[in-house]
Order: sequence, then structure tokens, then C-alpha cells
Amino acid sequence: MTLGLQAALALFPIALGGVLLVGFRVPAKHAMPAAYVAAVLVAVGAWRMSASRIAAASIQGLFLSFDLLFIIFGAILLLHTLERSGGVAAIRRSFDGISDDRRVQVVIVAWLFGSFIEGAAGFGTPAAVAAPLLVALGFPAAAAVMLGMMIQSTAVTFGAVGTPVLVGVQGGLGGEAFAAALAAADMSMIDYLRAVTAKAVLLHAAAGVLMPTWMIVMLTRFFGANRSWQEGLSILPFALVGGLAFTIPYVLFGTFLGPEFPSLLGAPVGLAIVVTIARRGWLMPKDKWDFPARSTWKDEWVSGLEEELADVPDRGISTLSAWAPYALLGALLVLTRLPSLPVGRWLRLLDFTWGDILGSGITATTTPLYLPGFVLLVVVLVTAGLHRMDARALGEAMRSSTKVLFGAGIVLVFTVPMVRVYINSDVNGAALLSMPLAMAEWVAGNVGAVWPFFAPITGALGAFIAGSNTVSNLMFSAFQYGVAERLAMSTVMIVALQAVGAAAGNMIAIHNVVAASATVGLLGKEGSTLRKTILPTIYYLLVVGLLGLVAVHVIGVTDPLMGP
Repeated sequence: MTLGLQAALALFPIALGGVLLVGFRVPAKHAMPAAYVAAVLVAVGAWRMSASRIAAASIQGLFLSFDLLFIIFGAILLLHTLERSGGVAAIRRSFDGISDDRRVQVVIVAWLFGSFIEGAAGFGTPAAVAAPLLVALGFPAAAAVMLGMMIQSTAVTFGAVGTPVLVGVQGGLGGEAFAAALAAADMSMIDYLRAVTAKAVLLHAAAGVLMPTWMIVMLTRFFGANRSWQEGLSILPFALVGGLAFTIPYVLFGTFLGPEFPSLLGAPVGLAIVVTIARRGWLMPKDKWDFPARSTWKDEWVSGLEEELADVPDRGISTLSAWAPYALLGALLVLTRLPSLPVGRWLRLLDFTWGDILGSGITATTTPLYLPGFVLLVVVLVTAGLHRMDARALGEAMRSSTKVLFGAGIVLVFTVPMVRVYINSDVNGAALLSMPLAMAEWVAGNVGAVWPFFAPITGALGAFIAGSNTVSNLMFSAFQYGVAERLAMSTVMIVALQAVGAAAGNMIAIHNVVAASATVGLLGKEGSTLRKTILPTIYYLLVVGLLGLVAVHVIGVTDPLMGP
């Protein structure tokens, strides 16, 4: 079988899911089972994977689906708890002292607060937390999901305290040849990862500085009464400062401290700066932007959660008490993720593992106490006490959250197993590369010197399939390193382009869209979200790809493993 045919067959299930979702507007609960069946048929017919390995990969996917659903449940439950405690009304009231301009709220809540949650937790948590919070502030559910997906861009490469680099890139590289190259250059793995980080933060900053502007103009274009790009651009100075307030400290932390800190520390620094500017009214346009009257909102904008939250009573909860759960959430996520503290290690002691599933060599594991979902449950219990909720109100929040969860579960139990079939197709009876590597190898063999432009696209493809920057880096880092060696290009730059592209791909990752939609009750409209978020994804990949070409062919960057 030719490499081109392998790539086409590997692409087919993904393309089927995309065409059904985006082209025919089929809900994900129907599109993703079809994509899963297609992936299984390709795996059996072309890759000759054994039935036991496909079943084992699917079981591994169900373990990961549990992890995602646990996070979604915790995020929904926190919102419903705050709804019944009066916290939602108090949070909405708190913006009276900052700004009631929706564009300002996008920069503060989505871009900066969401990026901080990404830096602390990663794995889809920022959309699960920020999207329902935006709905609580008065945003349509569809707008909240779109913005929640766009959060998952600049901050993602260094999300979960650097996991995509420390686990993804490090785990994806390796082998005797790589170890020998490190030894010859008198470098350690951590030195190499820091070099990749230093390149990645610059690439991200160049593209990411405009992400707040993208968020705002897409909000005004798709959810405004006038459907205007210009209404978003009228706040450009504030949006640019919002971008710079995050990306400048982000670059500094990444360059001098390493991959754990760009998002984790850069976002809070930016948040402090931007809130101060907003409170003082600096850089504000003369106009104030808001959504049209709620009665005129289109059916596809809403989920019903908007009306529910609009009617919540104000029980007199103070602003400090209302925001305290989110502050506690951030603090606990940091405490449990910092490798220098023992808390995360303690929480990981409880794990459920199925090793060598069905004799396939595939292992599935979950560490429920370490998941952000558990942290969210702890925050819910603290919130119930802090806001003096009774057991009946907390029980109602639990029941309503569980109902929302079922819709997401139907989709994720097909989507994530499909991903694992792809990834585990490396062991097969046809002696072929894994499906993702077959696609990437075909691209590499057909582009040559312009590979720096396609390296981030390959990373994005991995994230689109897997819904994870970390998994994309695990799949493709060694491949990217090998292509760079064969083409005599900087391996550090090409691996950095992989990591940055994989972050951009999160904006169109199908199961991330499903997870974000589930938190606001908007399941069934995933295709509409993807048709919007493809725009900033293309922008991001174009900017980063062009910068890659300039870095390799104009500046001529090198790395210590290759010499001058």
C-alpha cells in the first residue's frame, strides 16, 4: 500500500466526522459514532489491527472519557452551586465596578482568567470553567463555548504546569540516537526542553498577542445586533494591551524559568494589569458594547441556561465571597500541580489501572483524586459552607448537573476511543506506521524545504485528533525531530513549531468542543462552533508557520545538537 493511500485512509474517519459536523450540521452524538465505526473499519481492513487491540484501545479511551466527564461534572456542579447560593448574581454585580462592556469582560474572564486555569490545570478545564462563568455574566451559551475554545490556544503549550512539554515533548523524544546527540552536545533533556520552551514562547507571543482582539471581533461579528467586525476593533488599544499584559511576562517566565511557568504566572500578572486599567477607564472607547435584547437572540445561540441564570436571586453574597470559589480553585490547582510540592504525589497514590488490556500491551489508568474534577468537588463543598447553603439546595445542584452530564457522555464514549484506536494503530498486522504518523510522513515527503510551515499544521492535526497538546507532542515530537535532522534544520525550532501548532489545534478539537458545550447545555451544535473557531486556528497556524520559515531560512536559527 502506497504512503499516499495510507494517509488518505487514515484521514477518512476524521474527514467523515468533520464533514458531518461542519458540512451537514449533524449533532456530535450522531457524527462521532459514525467516525468511530469508520476508524475501526480502516484499522481492521487496512492496518489489520487485531480485534483485541481495537477493543483494548477503546477501553483505554473509556478510561480517558471518565476523566473528561469528571472534570465536566465538577465544572457544571460549581456553576449550579453558585447559582443556588446567590454567587452568580454577586459575580455579575462585581463587574459593575470594573466594566459592563462585554468586550472588556472577554479580555478579563476568557483571555486572562481562562489562561490562568489552563496554566494550572489544562486538559480542557479552562473552557469547562470559563464558559459557564461567561453565561452567568449574561453571554449566550454559543458565544461562551466559542470563547472557551479560543482560550485553548496561547496558554496551552504550557498548560497543567508545563505538561505538554515536560510529558509530551519529553515522552515523544528519546531513543539511543537522541541520547547520543544530547551527550555529544553536553546537554541534558531538561536543557533541551528549556531550549524548545524559549523558542515556543516567542512564537506563541507573536500570534497570541492578537488573540484577545480575535475573541472580541468574533463576538461582535457573530453575536452582535449589527454583526460588525468594526464594533470589536473600536476597543483595539485595550485588546492589544490585554494581549501584551499576558504575552510579555509569558515570554520572560518561559525564557528564564522554564516550561512550568509561562501560563501559570503570566496570566495572573496580566490579570492584575488589565483589571487596574479597566477600573481606571484607561484605553476605553467612547462606545459601550452589549448583546442585543435577549428576546431577539437566535435559537442556535441559547441553551436555556441563560434564562435560568438570568432569574437567579441576589441573596446579598459579597463580591469577595462570590469570587472566593474561583480563587480557591486556582490556588488548589497550583498546589496540586507544582512538582516541588508533595500534594500531587499524594493524590496520585489512589489509581485504578488495567494493565495489558486483553493481552494487547495497552494500559489504562485513572487517578481520580488528582483530576481537576476532584478539586472542583472540594471547591463546591467549601462554597456550600461559605455561602451557607442547605442540603436541599446542594442536592438540587447535584441533580441538575448530573442531567447535563449524560448528553456529553454519549458523545465522548465514541470520540475518545476513536482517538485511542488511531494512536494505538502502531502495532498492526500490515507492518505500517500508525495512522497519525502515516499522514505526517506523507506530508513530510511532499513538502521538503517548506516543512517549517507545515510543522505546526502537523501538531494541530494531532491535537484535532486527540484533543490534547500533550498527546500530539507524544505522537509527533520524534517524527518532527527526525524530519528536521533529514532536512538539516534546527531540531529545537521544528519541535517548538510542533508544540505551538498542537496548542492551536485545541481550538478545533472535537471532544473539547463537546466538553465545553456540555457545561452550558448546548450539545448538538458542535459544528456551528467549529465553523467559527477554524478562523482563529487558521490565523494562528499561518502566523506561526510563516515565522518558522523566516526563522529557518532567513535568520538561520540553529541548536546545540547541530552546531552552527
